[in-house]
Amino acid sequence: MSTITRTVRNLWKVGIRDYFHQMNYIGDTKAGTLIGTDRFGNKYFEDLDELPLRTRWVDYKVHDFDAAQIEPGWHAWMSYAVDKAPSQDPALAYKRRAWEDTDYKTIPNYTQTRGAYKPYNTVKPKHTAWEPVAAPRQ
Repeated sequence: MSTITRTVRNLWKVGIRDYFHQMNYIGDTKAGTLIGTDRFGNKYFEDLDELPLRTRWVDYKVHDFDAAQIEPGWHAWMSYAVDKAPSQDPALAYKRRAWEDTDYKTIPNYTQTRGAYKPYNTVKPKHTAWEPVAAPRQ
């Protein structure tokens, strides 16, 4: 959570529209420079003025966001594993491989949802559960 002075300063920098957008989706106000955009439309920002705080963040295009929507090169930059963003470093930039589908949309991560894959087994179990039989009381 930010202080009142930081919130007002960021409101002045980003404007009313982006202020309310950030409060709805990030829960905090941030002002920084746009570093790049990935192929999904996510925007990546950095602010070097506020060094003790987290200075890199993403503004997802789809607001039902998931961390799997970040490309690997941008994820490395977001987690401070590399210093240069994929827009500045060609080694981290996305290149489509020959075996990949031409559609840029990936399959979302359905873990812990109703759409998650649940395997089933048609083989008869090798072990049966033991059912205790209690002798009737006399």
